[in-house]
Amino acid sequence: MAAKRDYYEVLGVSKSSSPDEIKQQYRKLALKFHPDRNKSSEAAEHFKEISEAYAVISDPEKKQVYDQHGHAGVDGRYSNEDIFSGGQGGGFDSIFESIFGRGGGGFGFGQQQQRGSDLLYETSVTLEDVLHGKKVEINLQKQIQCDTCNGSGAKLGTNKKTCGSCNGQGQVRQTRKMGFASFVTAATCPTCGGQGSIIETPCGECRGEGKKKGNKTVTFDIPPGIDSGDYTVPNEGNEIPDGVNGDLIVRVRVQPHLKFNRDGKDIFYDQDVSMVDAALGCEIVVPTLEGTEKIKVDSGSQPNTIIKLKGKGVTHINSRGKGDQFVRIVVNVPKKLSKHQKNLLDEFKKAG
Repeated sequence: MAAKRDYYEVLGVSKSSSPDEIKQQYRKLALKFHPDRNKSSEAAEHFKEISEAYAVISDPEKKQVYDQHGHAGVDGRYSNEDIFSGGQGGGFDSIFESIFGRGGGGFGFGQQQQRGSDLLYETSVTLEDVLHGKKVEINLQKQIQCDTCNGSGAKLGTNKKTCGSCNGQGQVRQTRKMGFASFVTAATCPTCGGQGSIIETPCGECRGEGKKKGNKTVTFDIPPGIDSGDYTVPNEGNEIPDGVNGDLIVRVRVQPHLKFNRDGKDIFYDQDVSMVDAALGCEIVVPTLEGTEKIKVDSGSQPNTIIKLKGKGVTHINSRGKGDQFVRIVVNVPKKLSKHQKNLLDEFKKAG
Protein backbone atom coordinates (compact mmCIF):
# COMPACT_ATOMS: atom_id res chain seq x y z
CA MET A 1 0.00 0.00 0.00
CA ALA A 2 1.42 3.40 -1.02
CA ALA A 3 2.27 5.88 1.72
CA LYS A 4 -0.18 8.71 2.22
CA ARG A 5 0.81 12.08 0.80
CA ASP A 6 1.12 15.08 3.05
CA TYR A 7 -2.33 16.63 3.48
CA TYR A 8 -1.03 20.14 2.75
CA GLU A 9 0.61 18.86 -0.42
CA VAL A 10 -2.64 17.15 -1.44
CA LEU A 11 -4.57 20.41 -1.20
CA GLY A 12 -1.78 22.64 -2.41
CA VAL A 13 -1.79 24.86 0.68
CA SER A 14 0.63 25.56 3.53
CA LYS A 15 0.38 25.30 7.32
CA SER A 16 0.01 29.07 7.50
CA SER A 17 -2.86 29.20 5.00
CA SER A 18 -6.04 30.74 6.39
CA PRO A 19 -9.25 28.69 6.77
CA ASP A 20 -10.78 30.63 3.87
CA GLU A 21 -7.78 29.85 1.65
CA ILE A 22 -7.98 26.17 2.55
CA LYS A 23 -11.72 26.11 1.90
CA GLN A 24 -11.32 27.87 -1.45
CA GLN A 25 -8.61 25.45 -2.56
CA TYR A 26 -10.68 22.42 -1.54
CA ARG A 27 -13.66 23.76 -3.46
CA LYS A 28 -11.51 24.16 -6.56
CA LEU A 29 -10.15 20.61 -6.34
CA ALA A 30 -13.51 19.08 -5.41
CA LEU A 31 -15.09 20.61 -8.49
CA LYS A 32 -12.26 19.26 -10.59
CA PHE A 33 -12.27 15.69 -9.32
CA HIS A 34 -15.88 15.05 -8.31
CA PRO A 35 -16.86 11.75 -10.00
CA ASP A 36 -20.05 13.28 -11.40
CA ARG A 37 -17.92 15.72 -13.38
CA ASN A 38 -14.66 13.90 -13.94
CA LYS A 39 -15.06 10.49 -15.55
CA SER A 40 -11.40 9.48 -15.42
CA SER A 41 -10.52 6.28 -13.56
CA GLU A 42 -8.40 8.18 -11.01
CA ALA A 43 -10.98 10.87 -10.21
CA ALA A 44 -12.74 9.00 -7.40
CA GLU A 45 -9.47 8.21 -5.63
CA HIS A 46 -8.27 11.81 -5.95
CA PHE A 47 -11.59 13.05 -4.63
CA LYS A 48 -11.40 10.81 -1.56
CA GLU A 49 -7.82 11.93 -0.93
CA ILE A 50 -8.53 15.66 -1.06
CA SER A 51 -11.72 15.23 0.98
CA GLU A 52 -9.84 13.41 3.74
CA ALA A 53 -7.12 16.05 3.71
CA TYR A 54 -9.68 18.83 3.99
CA ALA A 55 -11.60 17.04 6.76
CA VAL A 56 -8.43 16.96 8.86
CA ILE A 57 -6.81 20.35 8.32
CA SER A 58 -10.09 22.28 8.32
CA ASP A 59 -10.79 20.98 11.85
CA PRO A 60 -8.69 22.95 14.40
CA GLU A 61 -8.27 19.99 16.79
CA LYS A 62 -7.35 17.45 14.10
CA LYS A 63 -5.08 19.98 12.39
CA GLN A 64 -3.14 20.54 15.63
CA VAL A 65 -2.60 16.79 16.06
CA TYR A 66 -1.57 16.40 12.41
CA ASP A 67 0.85 19.35 12.55
CA GLN A 68 2.57 17.82 15.59
CA HIS A 69 2.59 14.12 14.69
CA GLY A 70 1.71 13.83 10.98
CA HIS A 71 -0.29 10.89 9.68
CA ALA A 72 0.83 8.69 12.57
CA GLY A 73 -0.89 10.96 15.07
CA VAL A 74 -4.13 11.22 13.10
CA ASP A 75 -4.33 7.56 12.09
CA GLY A 76 -3.52 6.44 15.61
CA ARG A 77 -6.11 8.68 17.22
CA TYR A 78 -8.97 8.89 14.71
CA SER A 79 -10.84 6.34 12.63
CA ASN A 80 -12.23 7.20 9.20
CA GLU A 81 -15.60 7.84 10.84
CA ASP A 82 -13.97 10.13 13.41
CA ILE A 83 -12.21 12.12 10.71
CA PHE A 84 -15.51 12.91 9.02
CA SER A 85 -17.36 13.92 12.17
CA GLY A 86 -17.01 16.52 14.84
CA GLY A 87 -15.69 19.96 14.00
CA GLN A 88 -17.60 20.42 10.76
CA GLY A 89 -20.93 19.64 12.38
CA GLY A 90 -21.92 16.06 11.79
CA GLY A 91 -20.45 13.96 9.00
CA PHE A 92 -19.04 14.23 5.52
CA ASP A 93 -22.34 15.43 4.06
CA SER A 94 -22.14 18.44 6.38
CA ILE A 95 -18.59 19.14 5.29
CA PHE A 96 -19.56 18.99 1.63
CA GLU A 97 -22.67 21.11 2.10
CA SER A 98 -20.70 23.70 4.08
CA ILE A 99 -18.58 24.22 0.98
CA PHE A 100 -21.11 23.90 -1.83
CA GLY A 101 -24.46 24.42 -0.18
CA ARG A 102 -27.27 21.90 0.01
CA GLY A 103 -26.93 19.30 -2.70
CA GLY A 104 -23.35 20.04 -3.70
CA GLY A 105 -23.63 23.44 -5.41
CA GLY A 106 -23.98 22.13 -8.94
CA PHE A 107 -23.82 18.39 -8.35
CA GLY A 108 -27.29 18.18 -7.64
CA PHE A 109 -30.16 19.08 -5.35
CA GLY A 110 -32.92 21.59 -5.91
CA GLN A 111 -35.23 22.41 -8.76
CA GLN A 112 -33.67 24.47 -11.53
CA GLN A 113 -35.68 27.45 -12.80
CA GLN A 114 -36.27 27.16 -16.52
CA ARG A 115 -35.53 29.95 -18.98
CA GLY A 116 -37.24 30.80 -22.25
CA SER A 117 -35.22 30.93 -25.44
CA ASP A 118 -33.92 34.17 -26.92
CA LEU A 119 -35.32 35.75 -30.09
CA LEU A 120 -33.45 37.65 -32.80
CA TYR A 121 -34.75 40.80 -34.51
CA GLU A 122 -32.74 42.58 -37.21
CA THR A 123 -33.09 46.24 -38.07
CA SER A 124 -31.16 49.03 -39.77
CA VAL A 125 -30.77 52.66 -38.73
CA THR A 126 -29.57 55.81 -40.45
CA LEU A 127 -26.76 58.08 -39.35
CA GLU A 128 -29.44 60.56 -38.35
CA ASP A 129 -30.84 57.87 -36.02
CA VAL A 130 -27.36 57.50 -34.55
CA LEU A 131 -27.42 61.23 -33.78
CA HIS A 132 -30.88 61.44 -32.24
CA GLY A 133 -31.76 57.88 -31.23
CA LYS A 134 -34.93 56.13 -32.31
CA LYS A 135 -37.96 54.49 -30.72
CA VAL A 136 -38.87 51.17 -32.35
CA GLU A 137 -42.21 49.39 -32.07
CA ILE A 138 -42.51 45.89 -33.51
CA ASN A 139 -45.15 43.18 -33.58
CA LEU A 140 -43.25 40.14 -32.37
CA GLN A 141 -44.42 36.56 -32.86
CA LYS A 142 -43.28 34.46 -29.93
CA GLN A 143 -44.26 32.08 -27.15
CA ILE A 144 -46.52 33.91 -24.70
CA GLN A 145 -48.21 32.87 -21.49
CA CYS A 146 -51.55 31.16 -22.06
CA ASP A 147 -54.26 33.61 -21.03
CA THR A 148 -56.85 30.86 -20.62
CA CYS A 149 -55.08 29.14 -17.71
CA ASN A 150 -52.85 32.09 -16.74
CA GLY A 151 -49.79 29.97 -17.47
CA SER A 152 -50.62 27.17 -15.06
CA GLY A 153 -51.22 24.59 -17.79
CA ALA A 154 -54.18 23.24 -15.83
CA LYS A 155 -57.79 23.48 -16.96
CA LEU A 156 -59.64 26.44 -15.46
CA GLY A 157 -61.03 25.41 -12.08
CA THR A 158 -58.41 22.72 -11.51
CA ASN A 159 -54.95 22.83 -9.97
CA LYS A 160 -51.59 21.19 -10.44
CA LYS A 161 -50.79 18.27 -8.16
CA THR A 162 -47.47 18.07 -6.33
CA CYS A 163 -45.39 15.22 -7.73
CA GLY A 164 -45.27 12.37 -5.22
CA SER A 165 -42.00 10.98 -6.54
CA CYS A 166 -39.92 14.07 -5.82
CA ASN A 167 -42.20 15.94 -3.38
CA GLY A 168 -42.27 18.95 -5.68
CA GLN A 169 -38.48 19.29 -5.95
CA GLY A 170 -38.25 18.28 -9.60
CA GLN A 171 -35.29 16.06 -8.81
CA VAL A 172 -34.74 12.80 -6.97
CA ARG A 173 -31.74 12.01 -4.77
CA GLN A 174 -29.37 9.18 -5.44
CA THR A 175 -26.89 8.11 -2.73
CA ARG A 176 -23.64 6.36 -3.58
CA LYS A 177 -21.09 4.87 -1.22
CA MET A 178 -17.45 5.63 -2.06
CA GLY A 179 -15.21 4.04 0.54
CA PHE A 180 -15.64 5.93 3.80
CA ALA A 181 -17.95 8.60 2.37
CA SER A 182 -21.48 8.80 0.98
CA PHE A 183 -22.17 11.10 -1.96
CA VAL A 184 -25.62 12.43 -2.73
CA THR A 185 -26.34 13.47 -6.30
CA ALA A 186 -29.60 14.32 -7.99
CA ALA A 187 -31.31 13.53 -11.26
CA THR A 188 -34.35 14.95 -13.02
CA CYS A 189 -37.50 13.35 -11.69
CA PRO A 190 -38.77 10.91 -14.35
CA THR A 191 -42.36 11.22 -13.16
CA CYS A 192 -42.84 14.96 -13.60
CA GLY A 193 -39.94 15.68 -15.95
CA GLY A 194 -38.37 18.09 -13.49
CA GLN A 195 -41.49 20.27 -13.10
CA GLY A 196 -42.20 19.27 -9.51
CA SER A 197 -45.90 18.97 -10.27
CA ILE A 198 -48.30 16.95 -12.39
CA ILE A 199 -51.24 18.30 -14.41
CA GLU A 200 -54.08 15.81 -14.26
CA THR A 201 -56.54 17.90 -16.33
CA PRO A 202 -54.61 20.00 -18.86
CA CYS A 203 -55.80 23.29 -20.32
CA GLY A 204 -57.44 22.74 -23.71
CA GLU A 205 -55.97 25.94 -25.16
CA CYS A 206 -52.27 25.24 -24.46
CA ARG A 207 -52.53 21.47 -23.85
CA GLY A 208 -50.90 21.77 -20.47
CA GLU A 209 -47.89 23.76 -21.65
CA GLY A 210 -48.93 27.00 -19.99
CA LYS A 211 -47.74 28.85 -23.11
CA LYS A 212 -48.77 29.24 -26.72
CA LYS A 213 -47.77 31.01 -29.92
CA GLY A 214 -48.95 34.57 -30.06
CA ASN A 215 -48.10 38.14 -30.95
CA LYS A 216 -46.93 40.90 -28.68
CA THR A 217 -46.16 44.53 -29.41
CA VAL A 218 -42.70 45.30 -28.11
CA THR A 219 -41.34 48.84 -27.86
CA PHE A 220 -37.69 49.63 -27.23
CA ASP A 221 -35.31 52.55 -27.68
CA ILE A 222 -32.28 52.60 -29.92
CA PRO A 223 -30.02 55.02 -28.03
CA PRO A 224 -28.04 57.85 -29.64
CA GLY A 225 -24.48 56.90 -30.58
CA ILE A 226 -25.26 53.27 -31.37
CA ASP A 227 -22.90 51.15 -33.49
CA SER A 228 -23.64 48.16 -35.67
CA GLY A 229 -23.90 45.09 -33.44
CA ASP A 230 -26.16 43.02 -31.18
CA TYR A 231 -28.07 44.62 -28.30
CA THR A 232 -30.28 42.95 -25.68
CA VAL A 233 -33.82 43.88 -24.67
CA PRO A 234 -34.21 41.88 -21.42
CA ASN A 235 -37.17 39.54 -20.85
CA GLU A 236 -38.78 40.11 -24.25
CA GLY A 237 -37.88 36.71 -25.71
CA ASN A 238 -40.02 33.58 -25.47
CA GLU A 239 -42.00 33.41 -22.26
CA ILE A 240 -42.06 30.37 -19.99
CA PRO A 241 -44.49 29.73 -17.12
CA ASP A 242 -42.94 29.77 -13.63
CA GLY A 243 -39.58 30.55 -15.21
CA VAL A 244 -37.51 33.37 -16.64
CA ASN A 245 -38.35 34.89 -20.00
CA GLY A 246 -35.71 34.81 -22.71
CA ASP A 247 -34.26 38.01 -24.14
CA LEU A 248 -34.84 39.80 -27.41
CA ILE A 249 -31.56 40.22 -29.27
CA VAL A 250 -31.71 43.27 -31.56
CA ARG A 251 -29.16 43.11 -34.36
CA VAL A 252 -28.53 46.68 -35.52
CA ARG A 253 -26.89 47.69 -38.78
CA VAL A 254 -25.97 51.35 -39.33
CA GLN A 255 -26.63 52.14 -43.00
CA PRO A 256 -23.92 53.83 -45.09
CA HIS A 257 -24.68 57.52 -45.65
CA LEU A 258 -24.72 59.13 -49.08
CA LYS A 259 -22.78 62.21 -47.90
CA PHE A 260 -21.00 61.41 -44.67
CA ASN A 261 -18.57 58.86 -43.31
CA ARG A 262 -18.45 58.08 -39.59
CA ASP A 263 -15.53 57.16 -37.37
CA GLY A 264 -16.70 56.77 -33.78
CA LYS A 265 -18.08 60.15 -32.76
CA ASP A 266 -16.66 62.06 -35.72
CA ILE A 267 -18.21 62.75 -39.11
CA PHE A 268 -16.25 63.30 -42.35
CA TYR A 269 -17.45 65.17 -45.41
CA ASP A 270 -15.73 66.01 -48.74
CA GLN A 271 -16.45 69.47 -50.15
CA ASP A 272 -15.59 70.27 -53.79
CA VAL A 273 -14.01 73.71 -54.34
CA SER A 274 -12.80 75.15 -57.62
CA MET A 275 -9.10 75.90 -57.92
CA VAL A 276 -9.93 79.59 -58.25
CA ASP A 277 -11.96 79.64 -55.01
CA ALA A 278 -9.20 77.70 -53.29
CA ALA A 279 -6.65 80.24 -54.49
CA LEU A 280 -8.69 83.38 -53.77
CA GLY A 281 -10.67 82.12 -50.76
CA CYS A 282 -14.44 81.98 -50.42
CA GLU A 283 -17.39 81.24 -48.17
CA ILE A 284 -19.38 78.08 -48.73
CA VAL A 285 -22.33 76.30 -47.13
CA VAL A 286 -21.84 72.63 -46.22
CA PRO A 287 -24.41 70.09 -45.02
CA THR A 288 -24.36 68.65 -41.49
CA LEU A 289 -26.53 65.99 -39.86
CA GLU A 290 -28.59 68.80 -38.33
CA GLY A 291 -28.87 71.18 -41.29
CA THR A 292 -26.22 73.37 -42.90
CA GLU A 293 -23.21 75.36 -41.75
CA LYS A 294 -21.41 78.29 -43.38
CA ILE A 295 -17.62 77.96 -43.44
CA LYS A 296 -14.76 80.10 -44.74
CA VAL A 297 -12.19 78.69 -47.13
CA ASP A 298 -9.00 80.72 -46.71
CA SER A 299 -7.15 82.00 -49.75
CA GLY A 300 -4.38 79.68 -50.82
CA SER A 301 -6.08 76.58 -49.37
CA GLN A 302 -4.34 73.45 -50.54
CA PRO A 303 -5.99 70.19 -51.65
CA ASN A 304 -7.08 68.05 -48.67
CA THR A 305 -7.15 71.00 -46.28
CA ILE A 306 -9.29 70.01 -43.27
CA ILE A 307 -11.77 72.39 -41.64
CA LYS A 308 -13.25 71.28 -38.29
CA LEU A 309 -16.82 72.01 -37.27
CA LYS A 310 -16.75 71.53 -33.51
CA GLY A 311 -19.62 69.57 -31.98
CA LYS A 312 -21.22 68.67 -35.32
CA GLY A 313 -20.51 64.96 -35.04
CA VAL A 314 -22.50 62.35 -33.09
CA THR A 315 -22.45 60.96 -29.58
CA HIS A 316 -21.06 57.52 -28.79
CA ILE A 317 -22.93 55.01 -26.67
CA ASN A 318 -19.96 54.46 -24.35
CA SER A 319 -18.73 58.05 -23.95
CA ARG A 320 -19.86 61.57 -23.23
CA GLY A 321 -20.17 64.57 -25.51
CA LYS A 322 -20.47 64.87 -29.26
CA GLY A 323 -17.74 64.48 -31.81
CA ASP A 324 -16.83 66.91 -34.59
CA GLN A 325 -17.43 67.14 -38.32
CA PHE A 326 -14.33 67.38 -40.50
CA VAL A 327 -14.69 68.95 -43.91
CA ARG A 328 -12.01 68.00 -46.43
CA ILE A 329 -11.43 70.51 -49.22
CA VAL A 330 -11.27 68.75 -52.58
CA VAL A 331 -9.81 71.14 -55.16
CA ASN A 332 -11.27 70.54 -58.60
CA VAL A 333 -8.95 71.10 -61.56
CA PRO A 334 -10.97 71.50 -64.78
CA LYS A 335 -10.29 68.86 -67.42
CA LYS A 336 -11.19 71.15 -70.30
CA LEU A 337 -10.33 74.85 -70.70
CA SER A 338 -11.40 77.39 -73.28
CA LYS A 339 -8.73 79.24 -75.26
CA HIS A 340 -9.40 82.37 -73.19
CA GLN A 341 -8.99 80.46 -69.94
CA LYS A 342 -5.72 78.95 -71.13
CA ASN A 343 -4.41 82.40 -72.07
CA LEU A 344 -5.29 83.73 -68.63
CA LEU A 345 -3.49 80.85 -66.94
CA ASP A 346 -0.45 81.41 -69.15
CA GLU A 347 -0.38 85.06 -68.09
CA PHE A 348 -0.73 83.96 -64.45
CA LYS A 349 2.15 81.53 -64.91
CA LYS A 350 4.38 84.18 -66.46
CA ALA A 351 3.50 86.65 -63.73
CA GLY A 352 4.46 84.14 -61.05
